[in-house]
Amino acid sequence: MAFNLKKVLKALLYSSSQPLAIKDIQAAFERFHRQAAPAPAPDAPTDPAAAPAEVQDAPAEAPDSPDLYEEVPSLVTAAQIREAMDEISADLAAADDGLSLVDGANGYRLATHPRFARWIRILREEPPPVKLSQSSIETLAVVAYRQPVTRSEIESVRGVSADAGLAKLIERDLVTVVGRADLPGRPIQYGTTDHFLEFVGAKSLDELPASDVLSSRQIDEWLKGNQAGHTPNDADMGLDELALGTPAAEPPVASVATEEGEPPQAVASTEEAPSS
Repeated sequence: MAFNLKKVLKALLYSSSQPLAIKDIQAAFERFHRQAAPAPAPDAPTDPAAAPAEVQDAPAEAPDSPDLYEEVPSLVTAAQIREAMDEISADLAAADDGLSLVDGANGYRLATHPRFARWIRILREEPPPVKLSQSSIETLAVVAYRQPVTRSEIESVRGVSADAGLAKLIERDLVTVVGRADLPGRPIQYGTTDHFLEFVGAKSLDELPASDVLSSRQIDEWLKGNQAGHTPNDADMGLDELALGTPAAEPPVASVATEEGEPPQAVASTEEAPSS
C-alpha cells in the first residue's frame, strides 16, 4: 500500500493537543527523512568475528506498519496539505460524529461540534458563556479595525470612557497590550489576540468584513479633527445622503411644502379654471 497523506495527517491531528500549522507538518516530514537517511558507518574492523558481541546480536528495528513509512515524498507542499485537510473536514462532516476540523489562525485542530457545547460544559462543570455587552462590542470593534490603538483614541471615537470595556475584553483574552505609542506620555496601545480571531472565526485580520463606516482612514480623520465633546454625526461617517428627512427630488405626493409653520397646500392646476 502506498503512502497515504490523509491518514498520516489525521493521526497527527488526533495526537496533538495544539493546532498544527502547515510549517509544523512540513517540519515533521523533514525530520522523518533525516532520521531515515543511513548513518555513516563507524570505523570498525573488517572481520565480523572481531566486532563486539553486542553489535553482532543487535536486532534490526522494523516498523509496525511498513506501508506508512514507504514511498514518503521528500517534499509535501502546502497545497497538498490543504487539499488533504479539506478531505478530512469533509469526512468528519459526513460522519456526523460530533467532531469538526477547525482551520484557525494558528493552524488546524480537531474540535467538538458547537452543538455539543452544553455537554462539554456539564463535563467540565463550567458556567454558560457570558455574552459581551453592546459597549464591549463597540470597543472591540474599534480596537480590531484601528489597532494598535490607545485608550484615548477609543474614547474619542466612542465618546465615552473605555476603561470598563477594555478591562472586560482583556479579561476575556480578546484584547491585549501590544506596546506604547510614540506620543507624549507614551500611552499604552491595545490590539486583538489570536483568541479574538477564533472568537470571530477568522484566520487573520485581513478576513474581517470591510466596513465603510468604521475604517482606519475614517477613524484617523475623526481623530485628527476631533474636538472635545464632539460626537461623529451622519455627515462625518459619509451617511449624509441616507439621513432621515432628506427630501426626494420629485416627491410623489400631491402637495408641496410652504413657508415654515404653514400647512402644506394642494398643487394648483396649470390650467385656468373656467369663468362662471
